[in-house]
Amino acid sequence: MRLLLDSQILIWAMVDDPRLRTHVREAMLTAEVVHVSAASIWEIAIKREKGRLTVPDDLIDRVDRAGFESLSVTIEHGWLAGSLPRLHDDPFDRVIVAQAIAEGLTIATSDRRMSDYGVPVIAA
Repeated sequence: MRLLLDSQILIWAMVDDPRLRTHVREAMLTAEVVHVSAASIWEIAIKREKGRLTVPDDLIDRVDRAGFESLSVTIEHGWLAGSLPRLHDDPFDRVIVAQAIAEGLTIATSDRRMSDYGVPVIAA
């Protein structure tokens, strides 16, 4: 399985938050590859700057040390995200869904609405 972490799951994984459920941790350990979207890092940085989120200053280093693979947002991802039905209004989540569709990835998420797009989801 090729896994894509949504922003919340990424944060929980990087700070070893107990809300990250065991089956999600196991999926991360057994996945062929674990991807982190540039969209998630962008979302986290924006919320951190606005004071709505506290994350470690070395978040990027932690992602690298965990061995997660960076997933860039391509123009195809952007087009697909904009073309998705309006089942979800969060633009960052829509990009993650588009990336999962385009790249054949399973999303690890605590957001139940992502599964409304028919993408494979591991619910946290």
